[in-house]
Amino acid sequence: MNMPNMTKLVNVIRALRDPVDGCPWDLKQNHQTLLKYLIEESYEFMQAVENNSDKEMEEEIGDVLLQVVLHAQIASERKAYDLESVAHQLTEKMIRRHPHVFEKKDSTLNAEDVLRNWASIKEEEKAKDDAKKTHHRITANYLNMPALSSSVKIGKKTNDIKFDWDSYSQVAYKVEEEWQELKEELSPTTPNKQRVKEELGDLLFSMAQLARHLDIDPEDALRDANKKFIRRFNQMEDLMLEKGAILENMNQTQMDEYWNLAKHLEKTKMK
Repeated sequence: MNMPNMTKLVNVIRALRDPVDGCPWDLKQNHQTLLKYLIEESYEFMQAVENNSDKEMEEEIGDVLLQVVLHAQIASERKAYDLESVAHQLTEKMIRRHPHVFEKKDSTLNAEDVLRNWASIKEEEKAKDDAKKTHHRITANYLNMPALSSSVKIGKKTNDIKFDWDSYSQVAYKVEEEWQELKEELSPTTPNKQRVKEELGDLLFSMAQLARHLDIDPEDALRDANKKFIRRFNQMEDLMLEKGAILENMNQTQMDEYWNLAKHLEKTKMK
C-alpha cells in the first residue's frame, strides 16, 4: 500500500522537532506535557462520531493521529521506539488475538464469540506479564482510562473474585453512607480541602459501583447529563433573547426562572 501522505506527515513532525530549525513549542513537548492533548483530541473525535459527521471525524481522527506520531517521534529521539516499531507491535498483537482469521479460520464464530476469545487471549498475555511483576490482582493497569470507567473496571474485577455487594440496594446504602461522611467534612466553617476531596472521591467511586450494579455505564450517563445541561442552558439563553433579557444583568433567582421554563418546555416536547 502506497501511503505518501503518511510519509509526509512523519517528515513534517520530524522537521517540527528538529533541534536547530524546529518549532519552539513542539521542541518543548514531551510525553507528559502531551497527555492532555491526546485525551482532548480523543474526546473531540468521540463528539464527531456522535454528531455523525464524516467531515468532523476525518479532521478529529487526524488530530489523534498527530498525537500518535508526535509521541513516536519523541521516543525515537531517545531510541526507545518509533512509528515503525509501534506498527509492528500492533500488527503482531492483532494477528495473535485473531487466531480465527490468521491461524485456523473459523467462520462459525459470531461477534460475541470473538470478543470472549479476545478477552481470554488478553488475560493470558497479561497473566504472563503480571506473574513476573506482582501477585496483586488489581494493578495500576486498571487506571488506564477515565476515572469513572476505571472505577467500573475495578468493580468488575472485585466482582470476579467475589468481593462485591450482592445487590444495587446495598450499593445505594453505601452511597448514602459516603454522602453523609462528605457532609460531615463540609460542616466546619473552614472545611479541610484534602479530607473533602477524599470523601468526594469515595462518593464518586460508590456511585460508579451503583451504576455498574444497575448495568449503566457511568461515563455515558455523565456525558448524557452534560449534554442535557448544555441543551437546557442554550434553551434558557434563547428564551432570554426572545424577552430581550441580558444574562449578565440578571441575578440567580431571575436566571432560575428561565432555567425552570426551559426544563418545562423540554419535558413538554418529550411527552
